[in-house]
Amino acid sequence: MTKILLDENLPRPLMRDFSAGFEVSTVPDEGWATKKNGELLAAMTAAGFEVLITADKNLRFQQNLDKYPVKVVVLRTFDNRYKTLKSHVPRIEKELKGIGADDKILEIDLRT
Repeated sequence: MTKILLDENLPRPLMRDFSAGFEVSTVPDEGWATKKNGELLAAMTAAGFEVLITADKNLRFQQNLDKYPVKVVVLRTFDNRYKTLKSHVPRIEKELKGIGADDKILEIDLRT
């Protein structure tokens, strides 16, 4: 089972749309809403999360992701509302299953 953390820039209800092969929580649910990116990556690593899903396109430039054993999925979308994103969850899951062991960042363009 893949343990996923949804960043606070994504709608909380989205966590319910992932299938049974994914354990999903959110930054606020974990009590990490005040953590900066580096602190967040360290906390999620310590808690056993494997993937951070975010809409923050700049995270890769702000943090040295090689320091953390997590993968970051960046969603490129016109907006990050629940009604926009929920239909894309099957595609996000499919892309996650295909991510390579050495890949640190996966960008998924949902604008097409």
